[in-house]
Amino acid sequence: MTTQPPEEAFCNLDSGGLPVVQLYVMPSFFLAVLILGLPLNLLSLWVFFHRLRRWTRSTVFLFNLTLADTSWLLALPYLIHFHLDHLYWRLGLPLCIGVRMLYHNYFYLSIFFVTCISVDRYLAIVHPLRSLVLLGRRQTCLLCVAVWVATLLLSIPVSTMGLIQTCPGSNRTICTLYILLSETGETLPYSLFCTIVGFLFPLLSICYCGLRSVRELRLRPCRPDPHNKQRRLRRVLCSALVFFAMFYLPYHLSRNAAIVMRAIYPDSPASWRHADLAFALEMCICSLITCINPLFSCFMGRQFRREFHSIFSVVFSQCPGTRLASVISKRTRMTVRHRQGMSTVTPECALPAPGS
Repeated sequence: MTTQPPEEAFCNLDSGGLPVVQLYVMPSFFLAVLILGLPLNLLSLWVFFHRLRRWTRSTVFLFNLTLADTSWLLALPYLIHFHLDHLYWRLGLPLCIGVRMLYHNYFYLSIFFVTCISVDRYLAIVHPLRSLVLLGRRQTCLLCVAVWVATLLLSIPVSTMGLIQTCPGSNRTICTLYILLSETGETLPYSLFCTIVGFLFPLLSICYCGLRSVRELRLRPCRPDPHNKQRRLRRVLCSALVFFAMFYLPYHLSRNAAIVMRAIYPDSPASWRHADLAFALEMCICSLITCINPLFSCFMGRQFRREFHSIFSVVFSQCPGTRLASVISKRTRMTVRHRQGMSTVTPECALPAPGS
């Protein structure tokens, strides 16, 4: 264990809004995200492995996005325990570095795979023939491997900046976060580099692909569209852009602000508190992405959405005495018979009574 100079953000838990966020708000948020997000993502993985017969390019990207969500959620209990135990880290330096790297790595995995999905939709809409050559099955798998490797390399500096410190006046050890370190000679250039490469470039790509795709859909000649598929696709593309900016832009702004304030006022910890508080709250808000991504998968993947709906239909159909259960049960029977190749569907009311 390495003993380093104490860090104000971790050791001083007696006053200010930051200790309240660290000790109460963050573990509450993380626990809620774990309870809600882990079942959703595990169910999504089950759908990918057991219910999807044909995997498209979008399916591969969505699967990797769900895998990234699940891996981060499985590491979340360590952070919850750390914050509930008054920032007392008892698990050693290797696990501290591993958790911090995984936390940092996850955000850029999520960003890059959402970018891949947006580029895939753009190619399918604007360049449908060229997309078959540019993104075949082999190229798609290689791209996913490249994303995992690139984000891992991008997160390696976190391991060199991760520290275990001992607070003065106590034997409490803390697992520091590089953003809240007082030495900014390494943290500021690294944070700015990650912001440009891992956020601004993907944001510009998503904006371009989304706007070009929406424009292409609007310029297409009017065709009968009784199910409003083009309108729904435009809404999904716009929603993906809005959610991407809403979650990741404040996170990167607050993260860089917290480091910049340390660089400008190195001897005034009181000047850092507002930026630290904003960043801590953004860490809470960004953790909600793991709960939203399964819903994003439902909107982007038609086959995934159909299977997900089928599972919930079966669950709701077990609740007797409700009209909703009857309607959903009927739709489920119709879907099953359609998949079995039946040319006609027998209405529920026409089914023979048991024993007749």
